[in-house]
Amino acid sequence: MNISIIGSGYVGLVSGACFAELGNHVICADHDVKKISALKQGLVPIYEPGLAELVVNNLKKKRLKFTSSIKEAVRGSEVIFIAVGTPALENGESDLTGIEKVARSIAQNMDGYRLIVEKSTVPVETCAWIKKTVATYIKNKHKFDVVSNPEFLREGCAINDFIHPDRIVLGLETLKARQIMTNLYQPLNRPILITNVKSAELIKHASNAFLATKISFINALACICERVGADVKEVARGMGLDNRIGRYFLHAGIGYGGSCFPKDLDAFITICEKLGYDFGILKAVRETNKKQKIFILKKVKDALWVLKDKTIGVLGLAFKPNTDDLRNSPSIDLINALIREGAKIKVYDPKAMEKARKILKNVVFCKDAYQAATGADGLIIATEWNEFKELDFAKLKKKLKRALIVDGRNIYDPKQLTGLGFTYIGVGRPNA
Repeated sequence: MNISIIGSGYVGLVSGACFAELGNHVICADHDVKKISALKQGLVPIYEPGLAELVVNNLKKKRLKFTSSIKEAVRGSEVIFIAVGTPALENGESDLTGIEKVARSIAQNMDGYRLIVEKSTVPVETCAWIKKTVATYIKNKHKFDVVSNPEFLREGCAINDFIHPDRIVLGLETLKARQIMTNLYQPLNRPILITNVKSAELIKHASNAFLATKISFINALACICERVGADVKEVARGMGLDNRIGRYFLHAGIGYGGSCFPKDLDAFITICEKLGYDFGILKAVRETNKKQKIFILKKVKDALWVLKDKTIGVLGLAFKPNTDDLRNSPSIDLINALIREGAKIKVYDPKAMEKARKILKNVVFCKDAYQAATGADGLIIATEWNEFKELDFAKLKKKLKRALIVDGRNIYDPKQLTGLGFTYIGVGRPNA
């Protein structure tokens, strides 16, 4: 099948590479000429396990190509995915400027029937506006359909999520659109949920809002665990064994971040307010996540007393492991808060250092975890990279000025570390 994807960011690039791997001919378009030039050479601007290999492989097989021309993308495909960014506005709404521009450009360049698939995370009723926009600007009145096909890709395992999704959601209106989309996804042999368009649009926001709720709930519970002497990991395990609850997203830590949960939660709250509903639960989820960063900062202050002129090593900058994405990263917020307190910061991340150099000032960038620990008054685990789970603790202890570890992701065994002579501080866990 001939496919084009407008927007070669995280969602568009992963989707394009995966569709090409399934045997489709894919054109990825983006207005960023520099990015497109690099992609044509097989240079991928983001870190995602396996993505660079997919891109290079399908470029060689001529199933994947890149262009800065929307006209070329529209004319060369029957199915057009919209995967442009929808950044948050100051009032919490999603900025749909990019969506409207792409819809208009598609309309102006159509030379026959097209199936337009909205894949960006957008407010409910966006597809209706895309349909109106295309109908307004279309030439020669070519027929078209608009489908909502929300993405559920997790950074760090996006390729696996694309190839082995829990479900494929298709919000559509016509039999032709249904046939094309089911044929496109048939090779994955995964459950396909057919809904109306508005239901599909709501499913993405509702899913992310619920997952964020689970994270804030377990973080709030961690505070209670500390007050009564319980271990939040044991409590979460006991909860997760209940099939009605499940074990996923019940990991206490320094809060959620990334490009999806914070933005999508804000947007969903705003959508509900515009519809006349005060979604108080989600407001509490958002507030709990903000408090969690202060909660971790307080732990560091309680352990070191005065932070001014103290040296603190921070391991992990990306908002989660297996990505270099720093957007809304709790680690970055924590580092900036420590700097405001007068602390001297040394940082290390396996994949996010290059991007971090562009946004972090007045920190020392280190080549590995041991250099970040050298001479430090304490070490904070801010991202749960596997590399940090396998550190040589004897070597680490020798590097530190004080054998203090603030485990913001609960990746270590408190008894093991205290037994080795460390002062261990976790989240919602006994310190020894």
